[in-house]
Amino acid sequence: MKGNLLVAANGQMMDEPACFSQEPAEGFVDASPLAPIVRGACPSLSDPMQTGDGLLVRLRPATPGLTVAQFLALAEAAETHGNGLLEITARGNLQLRGLTPQTVGALAIDIDRAGIVVQSGVAIETPPLSGLDPSEIGAARTLAEQLRQAIEGVFPKPLLAAKLAIIIDGGGQPTLDEMTADIRLKATQSDDGTDYLWMLSIAGTAATATPLAILPSDQVIADVVMLLKRLSLLGPRARGRDLDTEELRGLFPEVRIHAQAAAAPTTTPIGIIALTKSGFALGLRPSFGQIHARDLARFLAAAEESGVNEIRTGPEHSILLLGPVADKLERLRLLAASSGFQTRGDDPANHIVLCSGAGACASAHYTTKQAAADCVDVAPELLDGSFKLHLSGCPKGCAHPSPAALAIVGVPAGHVIVLDGPASAEPAVNIGKENLKSVLARLGELVRNNKVAGESARQCLKRLGRDAIATALRQG
Repeated sequence: MKGNLLVAANGQMMDEPACFSQEPAEGFVDASPLAPIVRGACPSLSDPMQTGDGLLVRLRPATPGLTVAQFLALAEAAETHGNGLLEITARGNLQLRGLTPQTVGALAIDIDRAGIVVQSGVAIETPPLSGLDPSEIGAARTLAEQLRQAIEGVFPKPLLAAKLAIIIDGGGQPTLDEMTADIRLKATQSDDGTDYLWMLSIAGTAATATPLAILPSDQVIADVVMLLKRLSLLGPRARGRDLDTEELRGLFPEVRIHAQAAAAPTTTPIGIIALTKSGFALGLRPSFGQIHARDLARFLAAAEESGVNEIRTGPEHSILLLGPVADKLERLRLLAASSGFQTRGDDPANHIVLCSGAGACASAHYTTKQAAADCVDVAPELLDGSFKLHLSGCPKGCAHPSPAALAIVGVPAGHVIVLDGPASAEPAVNIGKENLKSVLARLGELVRNNKVAGESARQCLKRLGRDAIATALRQG
């Protein structure tokens, strides 16, 4: 078995990265093979996580994508060694569920036999279609490989937080704007339009991260490595938010400082996407991020017949199938709807963010997938795309760590509703165990009856305010 299968993979449940480190010497790792390992909490092949349905393993292939045969082997391994459920996280990582201590090793062997190499080290994330997308401004995947090599060459190795993430977004489609990162690089056109530069920012999504500078390509690697070294000196739990922004800006005196780059148009990974080399990608999403291996295997057989030659995973729990003929991919999309996939970019379910929920996670207090289906059924007014409805099985909020306009959180006594905050925030109202569907219906009715012309659901809820919403829900 290849040794790299037994290092920690990237991730956190729906918001993830690398999960191993070693003891430091003055802020750096002792590279000795005898250095003790300090484990994080990320479920890798070498360190699976116990959940409500057994052990969970998360992995990200080191290659941009997998062949159909490799993806099929992964599905077969999931059913043979686990409960057959596969998930794609919000960051595009793969998860296999229902494993046991006795089957994890056999799973690793099957993954290795299929030629799937698991990414290790610092999590450097790029858009799934980087290098193939004609709308991409900067070569994100090339820069990521250069940065990874540069980090490997640092000695002593920097001691970094287990879940530290670097995002390199070339500015194409789909974007990684909604994913959080400790260090973010986003390609932007130069003022004269003849070249591209990289906006460097820290701690947040594209909208909330703090910008530091606009950098030419030949300066990016050195400056990111410098930031990693500074994080290492702050300690093994330091994240991008712990860096001193004003101090850092003083390190870029020769570089223009911009307040913030213009927001890129929102793009969805769902649908048919034209690629650079006369090919196309079909973007799909397993319903609420999860599919059974048997359904996936049937679909993959049809995908192979349709000329699909590569499969990549992407943001928003997406899967992208690459093929040469758009018409065949369009026919494949029709089949996907009956195989457990969401196939439309305008599907209201796309605007729900949820964790695995009760039955899959020991911490969850309700079945989030049923609640999501109920919401689509009884409260479509909430799902106009103006915000993400967060359904969290518990206050940990793994699926959406950042604040949400509206979150329904499971607690031992039932559920609570949180407005404009993370799942752990003070709730606006408590609701009973059996009342969730009716509360969802009332929330939809509240928006429908109070929304004025031109107003979104998000704007309506914000205008009504916390007290009015809580009062309306209590009155029923």
